Amino acid sequence: MARAARKLEVLVLNPIAEVGLKRLPAERFSVVKASKSPDVILVRSADMHGMAFDANLKAVARAGAGTNNIPVPALSRLGVPVFNAPGANANAVKELVLAGMLMAARNLAPALAFVSSLDRNARDLDKQVEGGKKAYAGVELPGHTLGIVGLGKIGSLVADAAIRLGMNVLGYDPEITVEAAWSLPSQVRKAHSVDELLRASDFVSLHVPLVEKTRHLVNAKNLKHMKAGAVLLNFSRDGVVDDEAALKSLAAKHLRCYVTDFPSAALIGHPGVVALPHLGASTAQAEDNCAVMVADQVREYVAHGTMENAVNFPNAQMPRESPWRLAIANANVPNMLASISNAMGRRKINIHNMLNKSKGDMAYTLVDVDSPVPEEALEDLRAIQGVLAVRYLPAEA
Repeated sequence: MARAARKLEVLVLNPIAEVGLKRLPAERFSVVKASKSPDVILVRSADMHGMAFDANLKAVARAGAGTNNIPVPALSRLGVPVFNAPGANANAVKELVLAGMLMAARNLAPALAFVSSLDRNARDLDKQVEGGKKAYAGVELPGHTLGIVGLGKIGSLVADAAIRLGMNVLGYDPEITVEAAWSLPSQVRKAHSVDELLRASDFVSLHVPLVEKTRHLVNAKNLKHMKAGAVLLNFSRDGVVDDEAALKSLAAKHLRCYVTDFPSAALIGHPGVVALPHLGASTAQAEDNCAVMVADQVREYVAHGTMENAVNFPNAQMPRESPWRLAIANANVPNMLASISNAMGRRKINIHNMLNKSKGDMAYTLVDVDSPVPEEALEDLRAIQGVLAVRYLPAEA
């Protein structure tokens, strides 16, 4: 009688929506809040930098889009994919961007503060309300231009919503994917640089990841290009905007309002800043969507080696054509496929089908073979220069 497969430990560092955790079958996975040697780590905002990783670790999954809290390069060197959930929270962020635009356009934050400051028992309350409201007169959105930097799922949804509100939309994204381009509304005009977009826009919304080349993407130099009285919205990542430069622009009465989801000590309480407590994905629907997406990705990866939405490895899907499969994470170096094939050949193991995909310095190989793979063959593969991790995935597992 075959021995039951060991349950895989899934370490949860933050609360993950139950609807997602239920996608991990209880007979195959054990969800825990503490583990010295987890097979999988699920995380939202917990800082994983400085964590030690056991050789047993197979995958890390972020129930959200950004992965700045995860040491991706260190995990890549171990052959561990880092999954995320791009687009799962897109509608939630889109709605918050629209709310931010409306708050800025109609001066809602200072207007609310004004009303809160009134004495409710004052006999001339109505007179104070009527006399004070003129200070908060705003503008309507139709006819104004929204510039969007970053035209992925969120940027595309924001563009579509703005067009429906009667706005003109200008977009900039030098790395737009074919899929994103197809989903972009045809009315979006193309900008050829960030500076061009800033010059032409009344509102600017940022939707880019925080990487080295996007750090302080909006800064003292290019803020000068913005129209006097323009509004800047940052619902992407802290660090994409140079906050000090934004404050100086506000002080010079050039930038009218800075709306951000990333409050800092310098921003809190500033009259020209609308600072929200990182609410972008804080809806029940977004949390459910993110949890379901990463749970499905992890489940398929663990069982079949399928790779989808890993930030450090390429997407790789290959239908099973054999009960015996190998999943190999490797550096993107020459002769890797030949080395794998030779290692299989020396052990008289016939390759039925093979898929190799690369992404930057990383590559990933799926191999279906026609017979069981002995431990000696797995050790041969692990000994190949450039191989980072080898997993054997017989169908019964």
